[in-house]
This record gives sequence, structure tokens and C-alpha cells, in this order.
Amino acid sequence: MKGKKKILLIGIAGGLAQMTARLILTENPDWEILGVDSRDVSRAPQLKGLTAMEIKYSRGNFENLFRTHDFDVVYHLGRISHSTNSDNVLAKRIDLSVMGTNRILELCERSGVNKVVILSTFHVYGAYPDNSIFLKEDAPLRASVKHPELRDVVEMDQICTSWMWKNQNNISTVVLRPCNIVGTLIQNSMTKFLAGPIALRPIDYNPVFQFIHEFDMAQILYKAMEHLPTGTYNVAGDEYISLREALDVVGTRGVPFPMILGKSLNNLVRKINIDVPNYLIDYLKFSCLISNDEMKKHLGQQFMRFSIKEALELVKLR
Repeated sequence: MKGKKKILLIGIAGGLAQMTARLILTENPDWEILGVDSRDVSRAPQLKGLTAMEIKYSRGNFENLFRTHDFDVVYHLGRISHSTNSDNVLAKRIDLSVMGTNRILELCERSGVNKVVILSTFHVYGAYPDNSIFLKEDAPLRASVKHPELRDVVEMDQICTSWMWKNQNNISTVVLRPCNIVGTLIQNSMTKFLAGPIALRPIDYNPVFQFIHEFDMAQILYKAMEHLPTGTYNVAGDEYISLREALDVVGTRGVPFPMILGKSLNNLVRKINIDVPNYLIDYLKFSCLISNDEMKKHLGQQFMRFSIKEALELVKLR
């Protein structure tokens, strides 16, 4: 993608979005990024070429953005955390993830945007005992069957993939489903779980996990602009690690418990502000590993800088 570009980056208050913006502008200092978020953007980095704006995610505000700017690329990285599951937060997530995404995609189509990059998650597959060893991108999205709080991400993913193929001749669209992203700048549920003072550690299960460092994820988001054609891509390395070994690498004390007490114990630790989403309990029981074959076709065999243990060791720096 040659020449000067104007980019809309939705979710600029997040650490991953900020890393991506910094990377893009380091490589392309003459490009312009408009970063927007419904959250406070005062901590967005002061970078030449980056303008951060706090807006309400509404149809009118997005229409104004697309009316006054000629965007070449749109990054949709704005998802509300699932670490809190009150009815109010769930309603906000559904409005942003489902209704908000529909508005954004419609405006991209009308405005002649060349590339759209959307961040989904491997959690859309769900953790089930009958999962394949390495789930491919065409595996069914079953997460919301057991956990309604994941309905927004599943519906958002389905909306995006359907729209992507419908408009593939007009707009290049990439949907990314990364494994667990960990790092010092992001505030997702898994990083909080690993870096917290204590972590639930089942004595009767020891599932395996995939992790990707936030820097590698930012690199992939950047490379998606030029190197990934229209499609859905799982994002993970070749390695995986057991839960117990991962906690040992990070150095987090585990709370041994039988899985039958998992949800009850989770409700108890929430009272001391250790908030683990209920859906994560299933991932402490059943593995959910994703295939990276499609990603390798376009980014090569070695597309990540950090090994899985290096990524986990860096979590200690939080």
C-alpha cells in the first residue's frame, strides 16, 4: 500500500491500538492516523501524525468522521472488556460490537475505504471437550451457546465475515481471531488473570494455551494492511503451554481447587477485586487451540518475534 495514507483507528484508548499506531507512524512518518474512542484518550501517545479524539460511538458521530475525512484504511479494534458482566455493560458491548460495527462497515462501503482490519478473538469458538486439536477458521462459532455474555463478539464476528465476503470485490477486509494476547500495556482478562496476586489453578485439569505478545500482535495488525488478502485469520504461534507451566513462568501463586467448585470460587474471589469472567472458567478446563496455517501462507513460517515463554516472562514487568 504505497503513498500517504489516512487511517481511522477505532479504540485508541487501548494499549494494543496505541502500539499499532506507534508502529505504523514509525514505519510511515508521513501518514496520518485519527484515533477515536468512547473512553478517555488523554493517555494516547503524543505522536507526530496521530490525532486522538474522544467520541460517543453513535451513527451521527461516525457519519461526521467519514464525511470530513477521506480514510484509506479503517482499523476496528474497539471492543469493551468482558471482565465485567453487568447488564449495563453487556448492553453497551452489544451496542458497540453489533450495532456499532454495522454502522462502521456501512460507512466504509459508502466512503470508498480500501482496507478494513477487524479484531475479533479466538474465544468465538468456545472451549469444549470435543474441539478439534487445532481449530481452523471454518470451525463453528459456539462460544455463546454456553455463555450468553460472549454473544456480542460472536455476532460481531459473524456480521463482519458475512459483510466481508459480500463486499470482497470492492473492499479488502481482514478479520483477525488472535489467541490470548498478553503484555504490559493491555488490560484484557487473560493478562489480568496471569498477572494478578493469585490465580485459579484447577487440580483436576491442566489445559494447554496459546499466547501472543502484544508487540507481535501489533506487528500483525500493521502487516494486515499490505500482506493479508480478504479473509479470516487465526493468529497464534506454533507453541502451546499448559496452564500450570504458564503460571509458573509468570510467577503467579495459584489457588488449587477442584473444577466442580470453579464458578463458586470465582464468585468468592471477585469480592476481593479479582474479576475472572465466568466463560474463562471453561478455558481452565478444556483446551482451545487454533491453527495458524492460513496466516503462514502470507506472513511466512516465522512471523512472530517472541516465543511463548518470552511473552509470559514479559508479563512480570506489569
